[in-house]
Amino acid sequence: MGEIERDQAGFYANAEGYWKAVPPTVDGMLGGYGSISNVDINGSKALLQRFLGEGGTDNGCALDCGAGIGRITKRLLLPLFRTVDLVDVTREFLDQARVSLGDDPAAAARVGHYFCCGLQDFVPEKNRYDVIWIQWVIGHLTDEHLVDFLRRCQAALRPGGLVVVKDNVSYEGVVPDDVDSSVCRDLSLLMGLVERAGLRVVHREQEQNFPKEIYQVHTLALR
Repeated sequence: MGEIERDQAGFYANAEGYWKAVPPTVDGMLGGYGSISNVDINGSKALLQRFLGEGGTDNGCALDCGAGIGRITKRLLLPLFRTVDLVDVTREFLDQARVSLGDDPAAAARVGHYFCCGLQDFVPEKNRYDVIWIQWVIGHLTDEHLVDFLRRCQAALRPGGLVVVKDNVSYEGVVPDDVDSSVCRDLSLLMGLVERAGLRVVHREQEQNFPKEIYQVHTLALR
């Protein structure tokens, strides 16, 4: 990632420009693969339910990182947690999230904050969150910024809390994507960054039911 580390400003600016041009829809959020949303949510829900309650993780407050239009907040986090915060770099997506979540006023009332910020700059409140959910967004962070962000996430957890990273994983090395200004890391590289951040993997699984032509997707539960 040497070239990206040297031109961090361009790396982040290009990503912001890409997402500003993406329609605020589920299909837009999932790169044209809106059809996988149900499978994705069901797999994530099964994983979270391993830890909630008897697993030692409370259901008080969750943070949705790279929240986009609130797909994960609406379908995964709000049904399981009393309060959910959202953070995303694209204001238009957060505006659409307010609209989408407003379909259920009772659920919308349990949204705490909408933070418009890139994760490289975002500092979550210490000791606030039971789960910090980070999905399909770490590729937009440089190695150093990802390590630093994971450290800040760890400090933001309540006792028994989890950081969950769910993302594409390459088969070998770092694969850059010049279209959306991101990278895809292999599992060993990702695990190395997690270790540098001082977190440990308490559970790992690969999503088995996604289309064969897309990247493999792994979920890491961290403490």
